[in-house]
Amino acid sequence: MEESVSIVIPVYEEEESVPHLYKSIKGVMEGLNRKYEIVFVDDGSKDKTFKLLEDIQKKDPGVVVVSFRRNFGQTAAMAAGFEYANGDIIVTMDADLQNDPNDIPKLLEKIKDCDVVSGWRKKRHDRFLSRRLPSMIANGLISKVTGVSLHDYGCTLKAYRKEVIKNVRLYGEMHRFIPAIASWVGATITEVETTHHPRKFGKSKYGISRTIRVVLDLITVKFLQSFSTRPIHAFGPGGLVLGFVGFLIALYLSFEKLVMGKDIGGRPLLFLGVLLIILGVQLVIMGLLGEMLARVYHESQGKPIYTVKRVLGR
Repeated sequence: MEESVSIVIPVYEEEESVPHLYKSIKGVMEGLNRKYEIVFVDDGSKDKTFKLLEDIQKKDPGVVVVSFRRNFGQTAAMAAGFEYANGDIIVTMDADLQNDPNDIPKLLEKIKDCDVVSGWRKKRHDRFLSRRLPSMIANGLISKVTGVSLHDYGCTLKAYRKEVIKNVRLYGEMHRFIPAIASWVGATITEVETTHHPRKFGKSKYGISRTIRVVLDLITVKFLQSFSTRPIHAFGPGGLVLGFVGFLIALYLSFEKLVMGKDIGGRPLLFLGVLLIILGVQLVIMGLLGEMLARVYHESQGKPIYTVKRVLGR
């Protein structure tokens, strides 16, 4: 029996695109002759987007609509979509018609041999300086830092196995790093070339303007990837080195004071030694506090990063 499919789509003020997107996805999925559902997550749209989704859901029980009380961002919308999706395979895509639903069969075929399939918009229809160049730099940086090499982290069109994605907790702008996060639990990852269309309606809502936050989240991802279960290893070595250097300085000054009788009270070296010892102790304490927080986190259940106003079709 073919595995069921959930198509998760974050939507924010895309009233012109939604009807066309729904019709296109439905045509593709019905041609595959397999069980599927479409999960739209309305990220607090203020236009007619939710009303259109509500009308679609009333006519099609295979559609699920999750509506946020306000705009929480694309990462929160993705997290909600994963939470409400029931398919064995979860496909994500944008609502702006730039991702092509006709690429979904290609992803479903590829995921038979792996856990995550990432789309690659090899021929992008975006401005080079404002979109493509920053994206190329970001993809190279993310691949280098995380160790998971992909050409296009920013492509929303991806496919995941349910058992992998259900264990991924998202916050910040971390939806971009899902393949890297999935790799931590041993997920196998590949990518396929996908079609990228020019935007037909409106303007980008989740754009490159969030670059700074993405960079900060990349630092967070790297830290979590390397030290989430052992934060003392992140802070401890630096603390021990600083503390040891400070101790050597203090020992040297003590020798000068006690043995050689020199005055050390006003020497900058004394303040440096004391500072290094204090910083070393603080870093070690931060590592220990991090260990305690990590233990609390792993022993407790995290809370959602969104609040749901309504859920239709479930």
